[in-house]
Amino acid sequence: MSGPVQVTLSAEEWNLVSALRNIPASPLKQRIDSLLGDLVKFAADPKCFEFQGDGAPCTNTNGDCESCRRVTDVIDLLRRRISTP
Repeated sequence: MSGPVQVTLSAEEWNLVSALRNIPASPLKQRIDSLLGDLVKFAADPKCFEFQGDGAPCTNTNGDCESCRRVTDVIDLLRRRISTP
């Protein structure tokens, strides 16, 4: 779906949208779009892979459990890999 959209963006959001739109159509762009979509979904509604004592999924990604560390470690690893020349 495409068409005009009116929304107020911060400078950082506009830079991200502009950068994404400047990536030429390719299998790499498709993978980036997919990865970013999944990452944004997770950030908007984080669900830990672990369950709390009452059996409900944990929604706090600030915990010090192995699952939370695994997610943040992967994000940190990606950031280091792509920011290193």
